[in-house]
Amino acid sequence: MAKDKIFFSCSECGYNTGNWVGKCPGCGAWDTLVEELVKKEQKQASKSLLGDGKAVLLSKITGDDAIRISCGDSELDRILGGGLVAGSAVLIGGDPGIGKSTLLLQSANKIAESRDKPVLYVTAEESARQIKLRAERLGDISNNILILAENSVANILKICHSTELSLIIIDSIQMVYWEEIKSAPGSVAQVRESAAGLVAMSKRLNVPLFIVGHVTKDGAIAGPKVLEHMVDAVLYFEGDQHHSARILRAVKNRFGAVGEIGIYEMASDGLLPINDPSRLFLSSSDYKTEGTAITASIEGTRPFLVEVQALVTTGYAGSAKRRISGADNNRVSMLIAVLEKRCEISMYDQDVFVNVVGGVQLDEPSADLSLIMAIAGSIKNCSLSQRTICLGEVGLGGEIRPVSYIEQRLKEAERLGFDRAIIPIENAKKLKKIKMEVTPVKEVEDALQNLERKL
Repeated sequence: MAKDKIFFSCSECGYNTGNWVGKCPGCGAWDTLVEELVKKEQKQASKSLLGDGKAVLLSKITGDDAIRISCGDSELDRILGGGLVAGSAVLIGGDPGIGKSTLLLQSANKIAESRDKPVLYVTAEESARQIKLRAERLGDISNNILILAENSVANILKICHSTELSLIIIDSIQMVYWEEIKSAPGSVAQVRESAAGLVAMSKRLNVPLFIVGHVTKDGAIAGPKVLEHMVDAVLYFEGDQHHSARILRAVKNRFGAVGEIGIYEMASDGLLPINDPSRLFLSSSDYKTEGTAITASIEGTRPFLVEVQALVTTGYAGSAKRRISGADNNRVSMLIAVLEKRCEISMYDQDVFVNVVGGVQLDEPSADLSLIMAIAGSIKNCSLSQRTICLGEVGLGGEIRPVSYIEQRLKEAERLGFDRAIIPIENAKKLKKIKMEVTPVKEVEDALQNLERKL
């Protein structure tokens, strides 16, 4: 009889090797290889699902094959490029409890109401009764939703092939398994083969598929990284559990723009789409406070305003604290060094605390100027004039570099009533159709002159 085969798979990238090593040869991660046991005679479970395909002339394929299906959610439809494409597989990843199941249950309810065919919601983690309780909290329940509490991929495939469906939801991929694979659910082999079988079934039936994937803190369970190359779109849920805002970001999309985001607010009756995110991330209408600056961030194709706060207090020389929330710690440290070197503002004995309101993560360089203005305003006890926005990338020499999409950012600020903008001089030369007052600056020292002493 053939012996079982033992190999090791990386939980981060899926790399396979016959021997355990401390560092993955594929992605370079340490201590991520886990043992997998596969029978020698076993064949990949997903191969039999592909069937015998026939080549088709590209010119003979009509556009009807890519008809969009609206999810009944303006934010989700925009992220997907206008709605779900028939036969597409979409992976939604995120930390447990962030709202993935809630969003999909809401979408399932709206799609079920608008389509003739039922929606199949496969729950591999919770019982059907638990899903019913969540649905009751979200509001009205459609009579066109099928709930299947099942972990076996083989049984799931049988149900999908025997029923005409408009949408299939798998919640979650870490809990389903192939019986032929002798490893625990959630392992690299199970996740990879289960996803391959489900995606192949979706393509064959021409039914859109949502797959939920958990991301654990320690990364021990194979998460969405293993599955990204198998699916058509990958969406990541981001957000802080202490804030109501949730951001759904597209990191891969074969049918739309990559980097597009949707913003939701977690409420008692589910996730509510936010069509005007700028108002959500601005803390109040009074912006004339020391240590506060407003910037405009671009996520995908959407601009929205964000408030940056800084607090500088007396610390101890040699052990000054730097606590950053919502911005890159290394970037803020660099900006502090620029203030010390180019503007002669000493902060070696000052504790610096920086916060981005609303739990937003500012990663783009255009927020540099607002961060510097907030930090300098706090240490000088100065503030910007009301309804002023700051945009610009700061270099190590103290120069302020131009940013992209400047007109879209400023038009969003105008819409919300801002009447003044401090921007790089290179951007100011190319502006058109902007009604607000523009203050061009070339260096950080020029920008700091716009701070007003608090009375």
